[in-house]
Amino acid sequence: MIPENFIAQWQKEPLPLVAILRGITPADAAEAAGILLEFGFRYLEVPLNSPSPLESISLMRKVVGERGYVGAGTVLTVAQVDAVAECGGQLIISPNCCPDVIRHTSKLGLISMPGIMTPSEAFSAIAAGASALKLFPAEHVSPVITKAFRAVVPREVALLPVGGIQPDAAQMRSYMQAGANGFGLGGGLYQAGMSLDLLRERAQAYQHAWRAVAE
Repeated sequence: MIPENFIAQWQKEPLPLVAILRGITPADAAEAAGILLEFGFRYLEVPLNSPSPLESISLMRKVVGERGYVGAGTVLTVAQVDAVAECGGQLIISPNCCPDVIRHTSKLGLISMPGIMTPSEAFSAIAAGASALKLFPAEHVSPVITKAFRAVVPREVALLPVGGIQPDAAQMRSYMQAGANGFGLGGGLYQAGMSLDLLRERAQAYQHAWRAVAE
């Protein structure tokens, strides 16, 4: 998806957060997707280093349907992009900036969110066709650094800090004021083996935190 189309769509999202479900299993995938949809999450990521990730993505796509987007994280190769596309995935999210992966994702019409930490990586990703940029790990990309990125990165390219984001309105607000467009949520939302009841509690906590920011 081209950046202009993605940012236009993203800015309409009532909850501009990507749920990262590292370690989720197919047994929990469908129910987890339902819980996240209930609390407004419309972008769901299953990292490829999870158990049977393609099966989980396929199961989650059946639940989500047209109500959101499901895809893979930790996508490192063009072959992995193809595998995710074949099981119905719509998001390709990476921890790094690999132009070949980004170009192939864009060619397939999927949403590309590569990880970047430097201006050089940011502009390489944009040139390759990234839909949005994942500022990763956010523990090392502070609001001050985010503001510096926002000063040079085109406004039609979304900036999404990922890593260490808590259900904390003050933390989220500091990034948004610096020019971020939303967040990816990892261990603060989901951890391998946790109960789905706890996922529900955490999803609600992030929903409440974001609403406080939006107000």
